Amino acid sequence: MQQQPLLTWLPLASLGAQYIPVQASVPMPDLSRVQYFLPENSALYANNMLLRLQLANQLASSPVNRCLPLPLNCKVDLPCFGGEKRKPLDDTDISQETKKAKLETRALKAKRPGFSDERYNETDYYFENGLRKVYPYYFTFTTFTKGRWVNEKILDVFAKEFRAHPPEVYERCIKSGSLTVNYNKVDTDYRLRHNDLLANLVHRHERAVVSDPIQIVHMDDDFVVVNKPPSIPVHPCGRYRHNTVVFILAKEHGLKNLRTVHRLDRLTSGLLIFGRTAGKTRELEQQIRTRQVSKEYVCRVEGKFPDDEVICEEPIRVVSYKIGVCKVAPDGKDCRTDFRRLSYNGSTSVVLCKPLTGRMHQIRVHLQYLGYPIVNDPLYNHTVFGPEKGKGGVQNKSDDQLIGDLISIHNAESVLGLDESDIESPLLLPSEDLAKKDSAKTVGQVARPSEVAEESLKQDQLTTQSEQKFEPESPSSVQSTCDKSRITFDENCAECKMNFKDPQPEDLIMYLHALKYSGKDWSFNTPLPKWADENWKEE
Repeated sequence: MQQQPLLTWLPLASLGAQYIPVQASVPMPDLSRVQYFLPENSALYANNMLLRLQLANQLASSPVNRCLPLPLNCKVDLPCFGGEKRKPLDDTDISQETKKAKLETRALKAKRPGFSDERYNETDYYFENGLRKVYPYYFTFTTFTKGRWVNEKILDVFAKEFRAHPPEVYERCIKSGSLTVNYNKVDTDYRLRHNDLLANLVHRHERAVVSDPIQIVHMDDDFVVVNKPPSIPVHPCGRYRHNTVVFILAKEHGLKNLRTVHRLDRLTSGLLIFGRTAGKTRELEQQIRTRQVSKEYVCRVEGKFPDDEVICEEPIRVVSYKIGVCKVAPDGKDCRTDFRRLSYNGSTSVVLCKPLTGRMHQIRVHLQYLGYPIVNDPLYNHTVFGPEKGKGGVQNKSDDQLIGDLISIHNAESVLGLDESDIESPLLLPSEDLAKKDSAKTVGQVARPSEVAEESLKQDQLTTQSEQKFEPESPSSVQSTCDKSRITFDENCAECKMNFKDPQPEDLIMYLHALKYSGKDWSFNTPLPKWADENWKEE
């Protein structure tokens, strides 16, 4: 029987109230089945097999007259208009991990805050040697193919992009099926395509952080303000997930679905503001973006800082986003920091810092330029920037030379605080047998390592051994709460076979603290840290 076109309208969630027409070819006497075709001339164009399968399941379980959103270039078969329901397409071929990955991606794109209870409960904390630690757990890393990887062989991409492990390691992962494409095993000569989903299930070991509790400074219906201890990242990145502020607040304080208003470097302690509603979060973000918020930091620097106020307006340029290094340069971005000495103990000074702009590492770079680097800054208080540690600017060294020297010194001293597994995305950690991991007690989850790896390089800067004495206040620092039966071992996990020495708590801090944030009709502040007391002495 002749088919006649039927014009149907489907709303697209990301376009608000806008609609686009969708042409459907329908056998008019039988409306039990219909095929939807969407044109490719739209901003929502998507040509991904997993997205189409996920969509097919969603549509197959919903009445067509509900008007669900569709990705473009999508063709699906589904029951409609009261016809007999059919089984969702290829339902048996879509694993639970696939569904979790797609839901996570959609939530991230929608900028929904927080994580599910299942994710929060995938492991627990224990305390030992003054540190907060996380029991090892299984975790599925996923990332979509980047544009520069398209049409390249999967093994060549890993060998070229991620050099922490030799190509043989990646070859073993691919051949064993540990590292998959669209959750399917592929050959080492498989050529990546647009929107291919790379996934690997790994036995994850998180880095330890100091055991100090996160103190709640203020909480109401709109905001949560906390005093962040040093060494704890704000949100999941690199080798940190549960040992982050957002996870700790959710797991220990029941504060979930928080929205980040601003961030602090991992080693920086102090005031951190979260929004509880989208509207108030955007409002405060706008105030910070338009420089309506006054920010005050306190730090301890080498030497006797000048008595008078010092204003530094030197432009700052990012030398490398990958390893997170900046310097003063004529072609950098305009910025300004006002400094005033608060005290001097004969060898070091406590300085109040007021950044009027928010450039990356602005306070640290300006202090380095002035010749008063932060006492235990693992990066900018180093002779790699020159005999005077970058005072007056980096002299006689190109960006490439500086980056090369930093990496070389890192290999010898861990000045960047990045071990080889940090430089590489955890997606690529060796994991030979997924079948063995399926029987584990801990359930793997999903993340986006394409962003995680880059973020870890920016933030994961551990200090080298320092001389300052740090005294954690948490009672958990005195005794261990570790349940050794929960320390799982995976024979295919490289980290399980290594003995790592715990860092000392004093190696996980930097003397830089966010003291006070003030707006037009609001102000939040924290107490001064112990090291900022005028009578504080190094021990």
